[in-house]
Amino acid sequence: MSTISAKKREDFRRSAITEIRQSGKFPAVVYGKDKPTAHIVVDLLEFRKTMRKSGRNGIIKLQVEDGRTESVMLHDVQMNPLNGEVVHADFLVVNMSKEVDIEVTVNLVGDAQGVKDGGTLQQPLYKVNVRCLPTNIPEKIDIDISAYNIGDVITVGDIKVDGKYEVLDDDSTVIASILQPKVEDEVGSGEVQDTGEAADQDPNVNTEAE
Repeated sequence: MSTISAKKREDFRRSAITEIRQSGKFPAVVYGKDKPTAHIVVDLLEFRKTMRKSGRNGIIKLQVEDGRTESVMLHDVQMNPLNGEVVHADFLVVNMSKEVDIEVTVNLVGDAQGVKDGGTLQQPLYKVNVRCLPTNIPEKIDIDISAYNIGDVITVGDIKVDGKYEVLDDDSTVIASILQPKVEDEVGSGEVQDTGEAADQDPNVNTEAE
């Protein structure tokens, strides 16, 4: 389990938030059932390193300077739309012995036979809801689509569950499908293309000088 160190945040002035971010850190909160909300400050580089290692749904050990240590997961993160930097995060305290409901990314693996045959892969659903213990949260759910042909549909029911988690979405929910190839419009049989040649002129007209 990855660890993130944090400091208690006690200054809530707007100028203090600016100073926090200018120092390479960002404000965050920690909360959970029967847990008081704690305001903290997290180092940006340490946060990035930890998230790369644990993944978006990973369990993190949060150590606060006041001695408080919690098992948490990242519940929400706010990004600066201009530079992509983290400006705020919410950490949710988790009970390691109690199941949680969480969204997990669906990852389509392989090259579908239908796509090789000219079809188009369409994926309207990128995440599914699962229920499991925090230690069993999958980083992603892989679905091999290699054998799927044109006209085939991949649904939630096609997910191979390993017993460590339960998929909550309805089995009939469509994840992806292989669409028919697009047919280009053909020139109608009654249409004649203009070639720009002199042969298009009236053959009865003598164009030679007398």
